Amino acid sequence: MKKTLISTLALIVASAGAAQADGVLNIYNWGNYTSPELIEQFTRDTGIAVTITDFDSNDTALARVRQGGHGFDIVVPTHSYVQTWIQEGLLQPLDPAIVTDRDNIAPQWRDVDFDPGREYTVPWQWGTTGVLVNTSVYHGDINTADIILNPPPELDGRINVIPEMSDVMAIAIYAAGGDNVCTSDMDVLRRARDMLMAAKPHWLSIDYGTIDNYAAGDILAGIYWNGASMRARLQNPDLAYGYPTTGYPVWMDNAAVLADAQNPENAMIFINYILQPEHAAMLSNFARYANGITGSEEFMDEGMRNAPEIVIPPELVAAGRFSPACPQEIQEIRTQIWTELLQ
Repeated sequence: MKKTLISTLALIVASAGAAQADGVLNIYNWGNYTSPELIEQFTRDTGIAVTITDFDSNDTALARVRQGGHGFDIVVPTHSYVQTWIQEGLLQPLDPAIVTDRDNIAPQWRDVDFDPGREYTVPWQWGTTGVLVNTSVYHGDINTADIILNPPPELDGRINVIPEMSDVMAIAIYAAGGDNVCTSDMDVLRRARDMLMAAKPHWLSIDYGTIDNYAAGDILAGIYWNGASMRARLQNPDLAYGYPTTGYPVWMDNAAVLADAQNPENAMIFINYILQPEHAAMLSNFARYANGITGSEEFMDEGMRNAPEIVIPPELVAAGRFSPACPQEIQEIRTQIWTELLQ
């Protein structure tokens, strides 16, 4: 606790005017993804009251902010969407006078293709998208996309798929034999489309807020994010997270300040706040993902250090692929497939 207080005081002194900061901050983030403990601590330390508004997909967030008049200050897009946000002028550069601790970002996440030099964003959390399945009902291989795309009878009608196009399309494209989520191979895209459309009648839902449903056994399998899978497994030890051997996405969500933020200074103060290792650990301890901040492991729950949802088996590491943003013409084809799937 003493170390936390010292770090917090140093942050407040270093951040221009932060010790006197007040007012509000409005964060637009994925649902059930922001640590209440962190928000309470931030408000105590800075006097800034925080409001969280949820979104359920990158496309939803982008469409809402494009409309304007939203009132949000911070948004948390996935890496493959960041360049779109930047190119459309929806984000403002980070203020180096306030965001002073970007050196805390782990080296592999410090200078990234989607935001060179971290001019606009900082890491929020990163993880994988795989398969979650209830092993009290299903006794086969957990590291296969067939659980979702060619489900066995015992899982029929009890499957959920997250409503995130980039993740679902990636798993389907890899299972269809593609080696690149942005493939222009129409045969691969057609196979991926056909696999998804054939599988859909065997699914229960396409939803994202399903941790409790998995824990209760109402949902038996699905495409899910690793941290959410760990949260469900902590409630129900029969649940197991698998990494499809045909390929699975690796991603990073990133915090950024909106170009039309009404409280930009408060937003910059918050951005720097989550760069502190103990604060980044609060995010991880809540949502159960890694965070990309050096030294945060010291403050993270013991159970995260060897969790099967966090530590990828060595033989399956190579199957994980960091998805780029696709060219517009390819994205349009993917969107057509996705729209058809949702109908």
